[in-house]
Amino acid sequence: MADNQFPGWHGTTIIGVKKDGEVVIAGDGQVSLGQTVIKGTARKVRRLSAGGYDVVAGFAGSTADAFTLLERLEAKLEATPGQLARASVELAKDWRTDKYLQKLEAMLIVTDGTDLLVITGAGDVLEPEHEVAAIGSGGNFALAAARAMMDSDKSAEQVARDAMAIAADICVYTNGRLTVESISP
Repeated sequence: MADNQFPGWHGTTIIGVKKDGEVVIAGDGQVSLGQTVIKGTARKVRRLSAGGYDVVAGFAGSTADAFTLLERLEAKLEATPGQLARASVELAKDWRTDKYLQKLEAMLIVTDGTDLLVITGAGDVLEPEHEVAAIGSGGNFALAAARAMMDSDKSAEQVARDAMAIAADICVYTNGRLTVESISP
């Protein structure tokens, strides 16, 4: 579908913060169509269990596409238990080369409590600098706010919550209804 035919779905902000042995992924709940808020309580952060290991994932983009990617990630984690980075690279390779998956419009932030990774449809698996990653329409606002707080005494969860509050104040496609999941190694 050409960009000018796309209905104008916007919206989400997802942040991952790794600090003091804890990793938190937080996401807002707003889904917008153009200038209209369609839903304010969407849950875009999920806990996955695969191969006896827990992984937390947050997604930005098309919900159906994100769920397809999360299912694929779970399958990769089943095949490579305890190896989030390897499963993520395998997912990214499939996403980049498979004709069906190439059309998916979403991004993921994933963590197993040790690694914090961003997975994109361009074949990227990125480990962020400064222990903070953010995606979505308000991602840059949340990223800047979190980076400014990383040297404070705030916990990973408090950094994520405060950064999301700042993003929600700036980005019209982000609200303050958060889903927050934390995980330790």
